[in-house]
Amino acid sequence: SYDRGATVAGVVGVGRLITGMDRGLQGMCVNERRHLIVPPHLGYGSIGVAGLIPPDATLYFDVVMLDIWNKDDKLQITTLSKPERCNRTVENSDFVRYHYNGTLLDGTPFDSSYSKDGTYDTYVGTGWLIKGMDQGLLGMCAGEKRSIIIPPFLAYGEKGYGTVIPPQASLVFSVLLVDFHNPKDGVFLEHLEVPESCKRRAVTGDFVRYHYNGTLMDGTLFDSSYSRNHTYNTYIGKGYIIPGMDQGLQGVCMGERRRVVVPPHLAYGENGTGNKIPGSAVLIFDVHIIDFHNPADPVEIETVYRPEGCNVTTRNRDFVRYHYNCSLLDGTKLFSSHDYEKPQEVTLGTNKVIEGLNSGLLNMCTGERRVLIIPPHLGHGESGARGVPGSAVLRFEVELISMEEGVPEGYLFIWHGDPPASLYEQMDLNKDGEIPADEFSTFIKTQVAEGKGRLMPSSDPEKVIADMFRNQDRNQDGKITSEELKLKSDEDQEKIHEEL
Repeated sequence: SYDRGATVAGVVGVGRLITGMDRGLQGMCVNERRHLIVPPHLGYGSIGVAGLIPPDATLYFDVVMLDIWNKDDKLQITTLSKPERCNRTVENSDFVRYHYNGTLLDGTPFDSSYSKDGTYDTYVGTGWLIKGMDQGLLGMCAGEKRSIIIPPFLAYGEKGYGTVIPPQASLVFSVLLVDFHNPKDGVFLEHLEVPESCKRRAVTGDFVRYHYNGTLMDGTLFDSSYSRNHTYNTYIGKGYIIPGMDQGLQGVCMGERRRVVVPPHLAYGENGTGNKIPGSAVLIFDVHIIDFHNPADPVEIETVYRPEGCNVTTRNRDFVRYHYNCSLLDGTKLFSSHDYEKPQEVTLGTNKVIEGLNSGLLNMCTGERRVLIIPPHLGHGESGARGVPGSAVLRFEVELISMEEGVPEGYLFIWHGDPPASLYEQMDLNKDGEIPADEFSTFIKTQVAEGKGRLMPSSDPEKVIADMFRNQDRNQDGKITSEELKLKSDEDQEKIHEEL
């Protein structure tokens, strides 16, 4: 047979071979070698074969068994390894991506996907594969390894295939299923951890900040936000991310951990992307939702404690002292007034604190405690601030310690009634026709002490009075003359007159 360059194929035990060969092949294993001595009466007898085998010849055969099969054989499937998790197995009409080594039954290799540096990708059960592979892939899990032995009538049959697969050859495939999906598949969600408290779930139009690990179905990591030490920040439902993630992030809670399995037609399709995501790849995202908000969200205010009999509450222009703890929604502590000796101080409505905190401190009673959830557009915005990530939702725990009634915008001092008719004369305490800083300061403090007026509240009233004096000392010569002294209401009227 070596001279002819082709193996001998035949059915054993049905009289198609000489009796000695029929008997000599019985019980042989694949790759077994035998030396057969066949006497004439079990060979070609007294007749022989004209010109080749003389009569009454004893025949010697050196035989190596390459392949064995029976028409009643079925696929032989052996599971070599299988992952612990297996949510779904291969069914007809699924699209599969797998690696394989293909050998003949004697171990002779004929093909391998590994040598092509890419998986073999095809549909199952649609006639694109030999029947044996169509059947052998059914029921596999992603990540499973199988040995599949296919008899020739479920492979390439009597004709074989090219020069690599001889006729009537059994085939052995060692298969690793990398991933699979069905063109009808949607996004698959697995809720790994959902917080007990979930006041709101994300919807289309929300801006979400989340961490993720992205892997292929075989566990190969292709991307991770953790490696960049920065959340992935995006709007959902607006086409800024792959459709599968747009869908997969709908309905998440803050703090939720979720697995999103995205089929390729909702990811990067047949072409894949870059050198890490192959064509037709199923993607698995393990996401941790840090926070989300909507650009239309207001400050969320939760009153934790409000004293009884509270009649006076804070307004813009009031001077307040308060304690606070500030953190991200994942619990990361950012700042706290308790780290300092005194409470925080601010005049409300003067743009000294972020807009959301200013809003959250309004209409509070002294002693009241609140929790404020501040979206980034009322906080530190897309850019963030020192120690605050961009687009971060902030959580403030605030307690109002004290408050002082404010004055209207633009005023440093207001009268509780009408100002004195002869204001300059009263302010000129030594009656020398000019008012230096000490006289001015003494006069204003007297009005405050007698309840006739009040200063803009501040931790430093001396500075407020000094600012008032500087405003009135228009030529900055260290004293105020009668021509220089003007009430703000009069100044405002003059400006209106000038504009008219």
